[in-house]
Amino acid sequence: MEYNHIEYKKPFFKVKSGLKSHLENYSRWSDLPISYQDLTHYQDLAPVLDQAGNPTLWYSAIYRPTDLEMLQEELTKIYELLVADGTRIPYLTIVAIEFCSFGNSKPFRIKVKNDINDNHDYFYIKRIDASRIYGLELEEIFSPDKISFLTSADTLVEEHIVGIPCDEFILKNENVKIANRLRFAKEFVKFNERCYSRLLGDMRAYNFVVEITQDFDNVQYRLRAIDFDQQSFEGKRTIYLPQYFKDNKSLVDLATELLSPEIAQQYMKEERVAMRKRYVSARRRTRSLLKTMRKDKISTPENIAQLGSELAKYHQIDQFKLFDNMGDMLTLHLELQLGIKIFK
Repeated sequence: MEYNHIEYKKPFFKVKSGLKSHLENYSRWSDLPISYQDLTHYQDLAPVLDQAGNPTLWYSAIYRPTDLEMLQEELTKIYELLVADGTRIPYLTIVAIEFCSFGNSKPFRIKVKNDINDNHDYFYIKRIDASRIYGLELEEIFSPDKISFLTSADTLVEEHIVGIPCDEFILKNENVKIANRLRFAKEFVKFNERCYSRLLGDMRAYNFVVEITQDFDNVQYRLRAIDFDQQSFEGKRTIYLPQYFKDNKSLVDLATELLSPEIAQQYMKEERVAMRKRYVSARRRTRSLLKTMRKDKISTPENIAQLGSELAKYHQIDQFKLFDNMGDMLTLHLELQLGIKIFK
């Protein structure tokens, strides 16, 4: 099998007026009290270690005391906007502001603690990027899980998605037969199909998490994307299929071992049916988003031409070759994958 390789870093794309209007209509746009840029004025960075004492990709951001006090107050307000629509939540404390230089968005991770019970939560502040926002909105529409995020002129705020990063899960369970392996294999097939149908790329193992739920008689799994930077950007069709990443080989091997081609096709069909139902319940929102996306530029002409050619070959429809934007490409691809008509 030839594995995917992403050679170049994706550029950031500005949020234009059409996307801003969509976000305002669906309560995703807010006047945030501070911006991503405000958090970059730290004095120093200190490595964050894991439980075993090993360095992670995160660094603790160190600020001047007066700046830190202001940031803690404003970050608390942002958390209240994210989880409670701005309603004041008493007894909250910002206990950590951490920075990651790895990846495209260079996020800040904010740790919030409830002083009453010591329960804590996280959220993320990132530079705004139109393609990532399209990815988040498509996740809200077509995923079985909802996702909370807010945007402003130059800042994106995202909730923390709970789960074990899949690369860590794979490493931890190497040479171990996990509970309910069949369920895990089924979930990977469905996740693979969901990513492909909505053209979410770069789902290497560290870009999605494993959510584990103890059912009354067994363990259940859910795979959830946590990185949406590569929404409809790349030109290679297989970039949108997690099965073609080397990091995910053990998941592909598990699905191949446990599922016949016929059963895998059945699960793929089940996921497309579920996505079609989600579309029906969010038809107006989907049309608003795709109408905006069809007028936007979130990829390069070279990538658009390549993906158009490859999807035309896959679907046996030359119309893909005529498109000059990813919005038109995704709209027709969704219609064919899900058996729906989005625009008449």
